[in-house]
Amino acid sequence: MYIVLVFRGKNNVSGIIVGIFLAVLMLGQNLKAVSVGLAASLGSSTALIGMIIMAGAGLGVLMTEAGVSRTMVYWIVKRIGVNTQTKAKIALIICSIIICGLLGTLGGGNAVIAPILIPIMASLGITPSVVASLFKVSGEIGLMVGPLTGVTLITEEVTGLSYGQLMVGAVLPFSAVWLIGMWIAANRTQKRTAGKEYYELSDDIKNFDSIVISAQEKRATVAFLITFVVLVGYGIYSKQGTNYALTVMCILAAVVAIFSRMEIDHAVNSMVKGIASQAGMFVVFVTIDYLLNLVTLGGGFTALSNLLGGLAGDNASAVMLIASVVGGFGIEAAAVAEIKIISEMFGASAIATGLPMSMFAISILAATRLTGSMYPTTNLMGQLGIAHCDNTKEVLRANWFAVACVWAFLIVWAFLGVAILK
Repeated sequence: MYIVLVFRGKNNVSGIIVGIFLAVLMLGQNLKAVSVGLAASLGSSTALIGMIIMAGAGLGVLMTEAGVSRTMVYWIVKRIGVNTQTKAKIALIICSIIICGLLGTLGGGNAVIAPILIPIMASLGITPSVVASLFKVSGEIGLMVGPLTGVTLITEEVTGLSYGQLMVGAVLPFSAVWLIGMWIAANRTQKRTAGKEYYELSDDIKNFDSIVISAQEKRATVAFLITFVVLVGYGIYSKQGTNYALTVMCILAAVVAIFSRMEIDHAVNSMVKGIASQAGMFVVFVTIDYLLNLVTLGGGFTALSNLLGGLAGDNASAVMLIASVVGGFGIEAAAVAEIKIISEMFGASAIATGLPMSMFAISILAATRLTGSMYPTTNLMGQLGIAHCDNTKEVLRANWFAVACVWAFLIVWAFLGVAILK
């Protein structure tokens, strides 16, 4: 019902509330159960990601007030040469893959780099729907290629593959197809949304040739970049999780305020202004977490998984495809939990049918990464929030096209790969 309402142009929160209402009625929950469920969602990791996104928006406003954003945009666009939409999208993809892969978090990684990248996208006319779509796939790829992410480590464990074997046999081909599909979809989305949605630009960003960067703005920007690199490096070294991104936001905000010599009340008000702009997205995060919990409680995901799980039989290609379907459509959980479930359900069958472990790893990737691209999960909604995008329909369309490309690859490789590698 939520997806139907979204595609009819209704507000995200409205659709979720209707979905929650129907789920509560179907499950026969009383008011106390609803209260407990909502309270749990407020304390969930999903709500934390919402807070990170809000803090990122606050940091973005503070950076704009301090002139840091325009300084970085000027340096990148004029000095480095990111002066076309194509170059900007490539820069976004590279930054997202690297940061998310190193930090091991999709929401946290993209939330940190968004205040830097969004002004660049805005200055070149790239629409929020395109930014959100590219953030989603690029960040997901970063989680797959990162050597110390939970996805990588648990996949190595259940398949017995080394990092190099996992990359060559599964991650790189899977990522290449997914990224190519999203690149095509993003270009189509840009054409559909150009002129209909856009980022608001300040006058100095609109008129690049007239920009004059002061010495104070340069100092604040250099201090911001040095602090950013140090904090990211420390996060990688100490293996920080998603919650670390919130600390990074706070420290970066303090550095910007201090080096730009901004009065403390001005700095706080700037942060609050940005945070307030994402209040609606925070409500989406809390309510959609509760909605998905209700679906899980009602056995929706389990029923679908059980229905598909018995169809694989003793055919290696079928094992690969059904495992991908069960995870990609039937399980909504944390990535590590999904991988464990898929391994328990299909690991023995994969071994019994002689399915190469590199191919089973592709099933795991499909099972854990495609879920959030098929319907509005918290991961997908998180990227909309980070990109300051409210066009769920266009972002879903782009993701569906990219997923369709991956599925075409999966179907072909399920049969061709078995013939070659088995």
